[in-house]
Amino acid sequence: MSIRFHSALGQRHNRYLLMRHGHSQANARHLIISTPARGLAEYGLSEQGEAQLDALLADWRWPAPTHILHSDFLRTTQTARRVAAHFGLEMQAEPRLRERDFGELEGAADSRYRDVWVHDARSPEHREHGVESVASVAARMQGVIASLEQALRGETVLLVSHGDPLQIMLTALEGRLLTEHRAREALLPAGIAVLD
Repeated sequence: MSIRFHSALGQRHNRYLLMRHGHSQANARHLIISTPARGLAEYGLSEQGEAQLDALLADWRWPAPTHILHSDFLRTTQTARRVAAHFGLEMQAEPRLRERDFGELEGAADSRYRDVWVHDARSPEHREHGVESVASVAARMQGVIASLEQALRGETVLLVSHGDPLQIMLTALEGRLLTEHRAREALLPAGIAVLD
């Protein structure tokens, strides 16, 4: 799946490919795995996720990346590793690309995401259930791009992250209210959005 995205917020020095990790063991088990304590070493890609990456890399339709940064969770690291090997690139862990911390809902059924999203639609600052606020996610995700804009020129950077953080960042970059992040089209596992 691919989404082409043009920001109205000005010209960038680099092109960015925003990629969601492939289907993971957490997806397969319908679990919320959002903390480093569990996500760094467990719940990597599922067989379905590996197959998604095989298909994606066999039919790559985007600009070739020149840099790859990824969340240090296992599922995003494995995704980035596959892409990096395909293009012969080094990859760099970037903790600001981590999954949104879902607080007390860690390890719960993924149907509980909706409980958080209801509050998200009311306030980007809420921390119900001890979750990381939408505003915090938006700030750290946009901070990654701001850092890269200062450090690089004319590069194509692949950022491998997670569903909620990517959806929140895209909403922020569109200039939309953060409370509307669930109203925009979501990236599916192994999906890519292009910022150019």
